[in-house]
Amino acid sequence: MGRVQPGRRTDGDRTSLSRFCYLSVLWYLRAVAFVNFLAAVWVSFGNDIRRHNDDEFFTPYLLTAGFFSGSISLFLAITMRRRKRAAWILNLVLAGLFLALAVLALGLPVYRQHVQNWVSVSVTALFIALLLGGRREFRAKGDRSNPKLAAVVAVVGFLTCSLLAAALVTVSNTDPHPGRSTFVQRWHYGVLRMVSLAYDDIHFGDITTPGWARVLINIMSTLLVLLVLYAAFRSRRAVEEMTEEDRRGLRALLERYGNRDSLGYFALRHDKSVVWSPSRKSAVTYRVVSGVSLASGDPIGDPEAWPGAIDRWLAQARLHGWAPAVIGASEEGGTIYARHGLNALELGDEAVVDLDEFTLEGRAMRGVRQAYNRIDRAGYDVSVHRHEDIPPEEMAELVRLADDWRDGDTERGFSMALGRLGDPQDGRCVMVLCRDGERLCGLLSFVPWGDEGLSLDIMRRDRDSENGLFEFMVLKLIERADELSIRQISLNFAMFRSVFERGSRLGAGPVLRLWRSLLSFFSRWWQIESLYRANAKYRPIWEPRYLLFEKSADVLRITVASARAEGFLGAPSLPKWLHRRRTGHGGPRR
Repeated sequence: MGRVQPGRRTDGDRTSLSRFCYLSVLWYLRAVAFVNFLAAVWVSFGNDIRRHNDDEFFTPYLLTAGFFSGSISLFLAITMRRRKRAAWILNLVLAGLFLALAVLALGLPVYRQHVQNWVSVSVTALFIALLLGGRREFRAKGDRSNPKLAAVVAVVGFLTCSLLAAALVTVSNTDPHPGRSTFVQRWHYGVLRMVSLAYDDIHFGDITTPGWARVLINIMSTLLVLLVLYAAFRSRRAVEEMTEEDRRGLRALLERYGNRDSLGYFALRHDKSVVWSPSRKSAVTYRVVSGVSLASGDPIGDPEAWPGAIDRWLAQARLHGWAPAVIGASEEGGTIYARHGLNALELGDEAVVDLDEFTLEGRAMRGVRQAYNRIDRAGYDVSVHRHEDIPPEEMAELVRLADDWRDGDTERGFSMALGRLGDPQDGRCVMVLCRDGERLCGLLSFVPWGDEGLSLDIMRRDRDSENGLFEFMVLKLIERADELSIRQISLNFAMFRSVFERGSRLGAGPVLRLWRSLLSFFSRWWQIESLYRANAKYRPIWEPRYLLFEKSADVLRITVASARAEGFLGAPSLPKWLHRRRTGHGGPRR
């Protein structure tokens, strides 16, 4: 091994120095944002800072006091934390211009005599030095369309806000002779108020506005600037879509390794992209939502090649400034992700029914037996088919009914749902149909889980059908499992299952009981406890599933992105909501 020569800086030293500069830049921007917000609410403190900028003094870069400067500083801190290259360039340009003007000002005796100005110049120069020292850290690329989008937002937003400001000035003008001012004067006044609250009104003798109107106009301009910055620095959204070659490669891996993960088949969703390992023996499928690169389940393929795919996926996320996250990883997959620097949080448990061990005997299965017998006596009949065996005309009708029975306009599911029904390439999927005479009243669709397993995708039923229909259909599928060579079935995912189970036991602590009560309360709107109860009927094997994330500060952002991907957040379609058929009902499902 070669020896490191004294005085020569190693790659590790450069990395440590670069990271120190990166963190110092972040904390400077955060500190400036805090001081600006504090000065906005602490009137005397804010006046002192403004007086420094208005008289013979000037403050360091971005320290101007007020919500506007505080919002800008905070936004830049957020974008810099995400290592956005465009944000680094903007800070370097603005800070450089500020430093150049400050140095020129120090050439004048009126400014040079104050120590505070020298301190401001030194702090700004140090900030620029830290920017340059940490330049390697800011490598996240934005979307190529961002500059054009930001320009459009700026132009359209300025015209809109200035017209709204002119209208607000018109309706709030308290001058005794408001009619003397022209529209151009009111528009000019509104534009100046967008820039500053402290503009001298002497030039607008016929315009007098109350304080709330001036503040509202200034807030509107602050939101516009933030919107322009967001458009300029937003993460790349469009990614390379999965090609037919990618899908063939994934299907080949699923044929060989598909029995490892019950969620593996969901990697074939049309809205996912894929990152391959160097050997193409493994892949990570993901979707970018709200700046989060959201993968689901375990990597596909040979476990020995998983690290190669994970490394490439993480490198791609960092290149574009995405927050990497995995939803629904198994314990094996979560362990491998954790070795690559991700933190794990248990989400809940997946209910897996082992058909070799399953039985309807015993007191614990009494409720399931009763539901089965009641539906059986009512005359319902169940048929089981592979999708490829269903005629196209009948499949089209099943797709229509599934849409009609869906509760809401949004197709929910991402990590544990295929997102489509009736695709000819999904011929090995299994359809369970329940009829009351000639009338179809319920359907279940399962995707393959290797050669001997099924994983639940869709549960739909007619609202007018009997309760217990799903239990009846699942048990009928289990009865005919030998015909399909099925040995295990993955049912619904029960979020926070351990909380409900341990929270109801004797001796549960107050924190656990409180947590269980909160989840029970929210179950009125989201099927949390009901899914657990519905799965527990079958006495399944509970397989834990995990959320993986890189930074704790990104958990809220990842939660929102996951909720959007799963279909729990999003604007509903009002026309369809108004005309939704009352006969439809979406049962518990992935």
